[in-house]
Amino acid sequence: MQLQAGWLQGVKQVPSPHFNERPDHEMPSLLVIHNISLPPGEFGGPWIDALFTGNLDPEAHPYFADIAQLRVSAHCLIRRDGEIVQYVPFDLRAWHAGVSCYQGREACNDFSIGIELEGTDILPYTDAQYQALQALTKLLIAHYPAIANHITGHSDIAPLRKTDPGPAFDWIRFRDALDAPSAAPLKE
Repeated sequence: MQLQAGWLQGVKQVPSPHFNERPDHEMPSLLVIHNISLPPGEFGGPWIDALFTGNLDPEAHPYFADIAQLRVSAHCLIRRDGEIVQYVPFDLRAWHAGVSCYQGREACNDFSIGIELEGTDILPYTDAQYQALQALTKLLIAHYPAIANHITGHSDIAPLRKTDPGPAFDWIRFRDALDAPSAAPLKE
């Protein structure tokens, strides 16, 4: 996996129209981990891509009627099988955090990268997802070193609104994996 002009090479790219410039071209300094499933609790299918590209059919499922008009995106999604899908280049502002605050600083979209895990708050994430998240995070830290000390969940930056990635996300496993030496060096 390589990073060129804000895009990951070798992963599926589904460009979203839901982004804009970061203020003063600010470099990312925070990684926010989320979860998503559409419809809730169901995995696979085209619905997340459709939501993040503004093409979600409100009549395809009763739940979609309330969310089809949303203009949201994330930088990446990690599916249950570990596949990474990228929607927005990392140097641009994806619309993933909403009303949010991290260490006293509001509007986290301005300075963060948002990674969605296909899942729910209560179902365990897969080994493939942890492996992909670890590799992606290490690559991001290599390009945006400030992220190394600023990784959090959506629930931590919007605690009154959000609960993801939820108690099913194993923060200790994830952080321990980041501290472990890689078997193969990452390409830059």
